[in-house]
Amino acid sequence: MTTTEKIVSTMISAKPPRKSFFSRFLHWEWFLVVLIVLVVAINSRLSTHFLDVRNLFTASSDFMEMGLMMLPMVFIIITGNVDLAVASTLGMTASFMGLLFNQGINIWLAAGLALVLGLAAGFVNGYLISRLKVPALVITLGTYAFYRGMAYVMLGDQAARGYPSSFTYIGQGKIPGTLVPFSVVLFLVLAVAFGLVLHKTAFGRYLYAIGNNQDAVVYSGISVARIKVIIFLVSGLMSALAGLVLAARFGSTRPDIGSGLELAVITATVLGGVDINGGRGSMIGAVLALILVGLMRFGMGLLNIQGQVQSIAIGILLILSILLPNLPQIIREGRTRWTPRTALVVLLGLLLAIAFGWFFFWSRAVVFSIS
Repeated sequence: MTTTEKIVSTMISAKPPRKSFFSRFLHWEWFLVVLIVLVVAINSRLSTHFLDVRNLFTASSDFMEMGLMMLPMVFIIITGNVDLAVASTLGMTASFMGLLFNQGINIWLAAGLALVLGLAAGFVNGYLISRLKVPALVITLGTYAFYRGMAYVMLGDQAARGYPSSFTYIGQGKIPGTLVPFSVVLFLVLAVAFGLVLHKTAFGRYLYAIGNNQDAVVYSGISVARIKVIIFLVSGLMSALAGLVLAARFGSTRPDIGSGLELAVITATVLGGVDINGGRGSMIGAVLALILVGLMRFGMGLLNIQGQVQSIAIGILLILSILLPNLPQIIREGRTRWTPRTALVVLLGLLLAIAFGWFFFWSRAVVFSIS
């Protein structure tokens, strides 16, 4: 075994050092738990309807499509890549299903073909990125526009509607005898599956290794190109599944369905502690971040705060998610020397956090004054 192969083998199989009890709480996931508690406390005080169980379950189903796309996004960003075309893939596949349904094809056959189209869309992204050595940002930015354009070609200014209740159940239905939406259960099952693959399999360790040192992984004989094709294939499939769930929840499909969701998906992933440069992150952190973003949107929605205003809040949150997740690691490793660069990052983080809090309460105050 060559020296490079030994290094990669160590990267893949090495176990983390033993940690003290208190150091276990110096993880970004615990900060997310604290933020979730704060958001719940603040929103429950500002709105008496926030803690209503029925409302919470209904609200949870509103961001499950984002969660379905987030699961493979964790894989992709851990490898140091990104997929900007997830929402456009959602729109194209949902529009394709709607087109077939309008032409009299059985809804389940149309849904199955839409999933196949999602696989094809993901393959195009993965192949161009891995085989042609083109950056993922460039390729997926191009397919972001192309796939959304194809959605408009398929449906134009029309909408597909009239889906049977057996299909709309996956987006609107609840588990019999409970208030739990079917889409929430679907997401949780898939989140567990993706988490096990990421943290308990060799494939997951390959993803971390690629994000840390791709060249070393290539020299060890592991097919990085094949792994990239696989994760983008999965991303295309999950985006198509999200499109089916979203179309079922709306009961109709328009070509602009899911527009703008890519920002929320990337925000939830990075906010969950997945390093935008690759090599670090966890599935539980991403799921917690999804819950945080969903609760924030729900809280602002209860006061009829406009979607554009919510997008501003999510944008600020995205910047914070890039600046702040490194702080727990710095504290845990004792790297607390105050260099000018560290002070600047902390200052920017604090200013953005203050701006975010001010903006959050200001937007609510504006709504109250108007009403």
